Amino acid sequence: MKKIPLILFIVFFITVNMVFAEEGGGKMKISSPEFENNNFIPKKFSGEGEDINPPLVIENIPANARSLVLIVDDPDAPLGTWTHWLVYDIPVVSRIEENSIPGKEGITSARSKGYHGPLPPFGTHHYFFKIYALDKELDLKEGQNVKDAERAMKGHVLDKAELIGLYKRR
Repeated sequence: MKKIPLILFIVFFITVNMVFAEEGGGKMKISSPEFENNNFIPKKFSGEGEDINPPLVIENIPANARSLVLIVDDPDAPLGTWTHWLVYDIPVVSRIEENSIPGKEGITSARSKGYHGPLPPFGTHHYFFKIYALDKELDLKEGQNVKDAERAMKGHVLDKAELIGLYKRR
């Protein structure tokens, strides 16, 4: 059996960890006590209901995380991915409460701040609740769009997780 030189092992280990840190793939998890992954979001959290954000639970946040970013979007929207909520510079917390504003809010695809719950024009849509752990705060002013936030996040993502909720008009 051949031995791998120590330097090659170290380079491999560092490379793999850098890829997983930037792309996610770690152990961080996001869930909601209101719906399970790939199941329907209750009407209360939709545009047909109270239009408030559901509670979210975040687990296994990296110890060196300095802030969180939450992006909620719908890739099934007729005009392309629709941003329903953008929040950045969220303090490192294990729970985002129902009907809350946990950090600085960005602009959604509706060109306004705030949570905009599911209200698809037709069919069942998928709503991705994506949480990112960063090694810094973004220090962006409120009201930035998702492209601005993603640009500022580049190179600072320690881990990410996602929860997918479904919604169909009732």
